Amino acid sequence: MKKSRFSIRQIVGELLLTAGVLLLLFAFYEAYWTNVESGKLQGQARAELDDTWRNPRQQLNPELGEAFARMYIPSFGADFEFAIVEGTEDEALLRGPGHYTETQMPGEVGNFAVAGHRVGKGAPFNDLGALQACDAIVVETASQWVTYRVLPMAGQQPQELDCFSAEQQDKLQGEYAQAYGRHITVPGDIGVLEPVPSLSDAPATEAILTLTTCHPQFSNAERMIVHAMEVETLPKTGSAVDARADQGRPAALDEIGEK
Repeated sequence: MKKSRFSIRQIVGELLLTAGVLLLLFAFYEAYWTNVESGKLQGQARAELDDTWRNPRQQLNPELGEAFARMYIPSFGADFEFAIVEGTEDEALLRGPGHYTETQMPGEVGNFAVAGHRVGKGAPFNDLGALQACDAIVVETASQWVTYRVLPMAGQQPQELDCFSAEQQDKLQGEYAQAYGRHITVPGDIGVLEPVPSLSDAPATEAILTLTTCHPQFSNAERMIVHAMEVETLPKTGSAVDARADQGRPAALDEIGEK
């Protein structure tokens, strides 16, 4: 009886096939199953946020992993709504977009910076690359609505964008000139989190929102950065929980569109 022999080519082929199957399973886990898991955690975060707003407490600073605000991007559709949690650790980002704890809070002068996944784990920032200058990003807190507008892209002139005041347009050519609406950088570029992005010693005079996510998709080799500037802050005049019944909600929330 002849003994079967496997050639080197056959063995390599089997190993490659096995590796391919494992990669497909990992991709399925990352792109689908982690979304399911994160969806449940995001739902819990929203429920906890509603409860906190119904029963306000004296503590002003949220604990790590705790939801404290909501983010809306109307141009991504009426269903784009995520609770923002405190912290950017892996566990926190499974629940939703996470606030860099060393940066400012919504509406404060300085830089309110938020990280989020682009693929899997809820993928809240999957479509950041579709944002255009002047697109609205609305952040809701227990007491107010803060509307930010995406800054000019590289090469755009601030004077061409009427979503910013004349004073803000001047600043976008001055101390905020390096804060582009969107750009790609390296993971270690912490300058984007400075109160005035990319300027470590400049005093902040505007409220900036910074969104960060991995780039390209399925890779963490680089970071995509989106900067926006606060253009309107409105106090909430109705129920803090039933936001859609609130008469003080900003008009920017009605700028619904598809990206």
